[in-house]
Amino acid sequence: MTARKTRNAFSEHLYEYRNVEQKKLVLSLSITSGVMFVELIGGFLTNSIALLSDAGHMFTHSFAIAISLVAILIAKRPPCHHRTFGLYRAEVLAAFINGLFLLLIVGIIIYEAIQRFIHPLEVLGLQMLLIAFIGLAVNALSIVILHGSHRENLNIRSVFHHMIADAVSSVGIVSAAVIILFTGWNFIDPLVSIGISSLILYWAWGILRDSTRVLLETAPKGLDINIISDDLKKSFPEIKEIYNAHLWTIIPEMIVFSAHVTLNNVKVKIKQEKLILKINKHLAENFNIIESTIQIISEGEKEICNSLN
Repeated sequence: MTARKTRNAFSEHLYEYRNVEQKKLVLSLSITSGVMFVELIGGFLTNSIALLSDAGHMFTHSFAIAISLVAILIAKRPPCHHRTFGLYRAEVLAAFINGLFLLLIVGIIIYEAIQRFIHPLEVLGLQMLLIAFIGLAVNALSIVILHGSHRENLNIRSVFHHMIADAVSSVGIVSAAVIILFTGWNFIDPLVSIGISSLILYWAWGILRDSTRVLLETAPKGLDINIISDDLKKSFPEIKEIYNAHLWTIIPEMIVFSAHVTLNNVKVKIKQEKLILKINKHLAENFNIIESTIQIISEGEKEICNSLN
């Protein structure tokens, strides 16, 4: 099994998987957009900054889903002569944009909450409670729709984290509405908004961190060239030395590795093509590396390469 065959098989599987993701996102977008308008109207009618902040978060959620859908459509375009890895990175870029957008929303919500502390308004607890329950139900449904997909895709994970934050914020709003309904403590409303903002900030940081790692082509989390090099030397005694090794990700599901290798003896060098095939297969099966380039060179070539570096 060559690295090219592995990549082709993987690409076909990824294309089918993206079709499923696309359908799930369309369904989630339809549901979320509807509830966003309900919370927006309800927030104005009840004077609830918590409902308005959650409607704003619903908007970011809808926006995130829309960006993710566009990214999937772009990423599904096949590789060609000047896009040799295709446009899979569009999904990572979408996740990064979603993270930045979440930071903007956090700033807006905190500003409005502070203003509400300074200039408090009466909040209609019962109406706020009913609308918050609707938002919670929709968030729970969205989580169920996309559950599982978030583990394999950073783009979907960014949307999934939006959903989790929405659900937790809805629980917070329901709790705030109950307290306001029975006590009249209107300050609970902006207080919950600040709590929601803290949660959004936490998710935004995680998405920005993970997407930045991919965009900067760093090694995937939990893996580096030393781990792979040590494993290859242990698994293939024919290998004398590994250097000029590079490890990076196109997207979290697509890991790429390249390296220069020197061998121990002449007999092995004669059968180097068979050895490379074995190494490629080993990397694919043990590290999920779908594209590996192993160049076997002589000691003389090694010196030349080192002098150039």
